[in-house]
Amino acid sequence: MTRDTTPTGGAPRTPEVRSVDPGSVHVLYEPRATRVVLTGEIDAELGPDLLEAAEDALTSGRPLQVDAHHVTFMDSTGLAFLARLASRSRGRRVTLIRPPAVVKFLIETTNIVQLLDVVDEEPALVAEDDGPQPA
Repeated sequence: MTRDTTPTGGAPRTPEVRSVDPGSVHVLYEPRATRVVLTGEIDAELGPDLLEAAEDALTSGRPLQVDAHHVTFMDSTGLAFLARLASRSRGRRVTLIRPPAVVKFLIETTNIVQLLDVVDEEPALVAEDDGPQPA
């Protein structure tokens, strides 16, 4: 509830509005993995986009990475997204990259952390050619 009060002897104040960081999800197809990048508030409003992103990422057939370091809020919609990826990834572990404290708390509290490989640093890039490198 916002209050619009008029200070004594002054003009009406404008109501304060909380700044919201809208959420987004993007699927990036990299040579060795499919990366899902989450930003902002991951909540029910983003639900349809998360479902679409999950299907796109899962059909790529590549290892899955979820970059969460720009997430500012996550509710059960985001948790369900992570669980969906992990349970449908055909035996491959999903890597959760740089999750903020709010995400770590949620995945640990709900035990979804057991389904994911959580890393606090950017994974090393794998060269296109896996053969030996010249000395």
